[in-house]
Amino acid sequence: MKKALIVGLNNYPDCKLEWCDNDAIAIKELIESNGDGSPNFDVVSIIDCCTKDKLKAAIERLFSDDVDIALLYFSGHGANIDGGYLCTTDFSGSDYGVRMSDVLEMANKSRCRNKVIILDCCFAAKMGESILLNNNSVLGEGVTIMAASQSWQTSAENGAIQHGVFTELLMQGLKGSAADISGNITPASLYSFVDQSLGAWQQRPVFKTNISQLLPLRTIQAKVPKRILRKLSTYFKNPTDEFKLDPSYEYTNAPEVEHQVIEPYADAEHVRVFKELQLFESVGLIEPIGTEHMYFAAMENKACKLTALGLHYWKLSKDRRF
Repeated sequence: MKKALIVGLNNYPDCKLEWCDNDAIAIKELIESNGDGSPNFDVVSIIDCCTKDKLKAAIERLFSDDVDIALLYFSGHGANIDGGYLCTTDFSGSDYGVRMSDVLEMANKSRCRNKVIILDCCFAAKMGESILLNNNSVLGEGVTIMAASQSWQTSAENGAIQHGVFTELLMQGLKGSAADISGNITPASLYSFVDQSLGAWQQRPVFKTNISQLLPLRTIQAKVPKRILRKLSTYFKNPTDEFKLDPSYEYTNAPEVEHQVIEPYADAEHVRVFKELQLFESVGLIEPIGTEHMYFAAMENKACKLTALGLHYWKLSKDRRF
């Protein structure tokens, strides 16, 4: 079970934002379902306007249950005062909205197994900073924070794309750019994609976590189907093994094809295996030995072997982890 609270606030008095509602709507649409259309997060959204009391109550409800993942996404104004605030549209005087430290306290106390907080607001990394530094405390077990900017930085919007810069990258990552070979998009892979996409002179995202297991926020079609990925430990009985190839693995090496062919001619079962090996090679799990291409490895009676990344997935295959 997964549940999410998605918040995008624009309508602030005297300091309106333009695209936070777009941010929230887009994130909601992406996380409600996986890439194959299957249900994903059960989403409650708050768009454009929200009072302090309403937002705090909604966050309390989000973290009140015992679910696999509880996700809070906030796009709006942030305040760099008193440990940081998620600003609500009824702010006045020194009452800016919901204190970031209060949000983190609710997440720390939650029975949900994974609590993910994603903030696209100015000074977003203030979330947890006062608790982590001043009180020498730690993030509660299962808590992950992903912030659009450092605690002293503002977070930019981009009128050309009508989204926050950070959220636009989140969207690209959730659509598949942050997926691993199995099609899983985790908070860590999502942050890694965003971090690599932002330049040194731009706002710098922040990632804080205390988790023992990376659960996916969304899944898409796997680059290599799991039924094929499981065969890594079949083709390579040991991690240092080489898989011997010959011309019978190359499907074009058949008498009916008008070019020079070499015995042994293409064999249907070998061709099937070779296509799967080539799929592994295309995502960096194996590599040919002594040549640049799998085609020549087959035609020249050479072999292929696991890469470092392939060794990781070989172990997962051997342990039946997918």
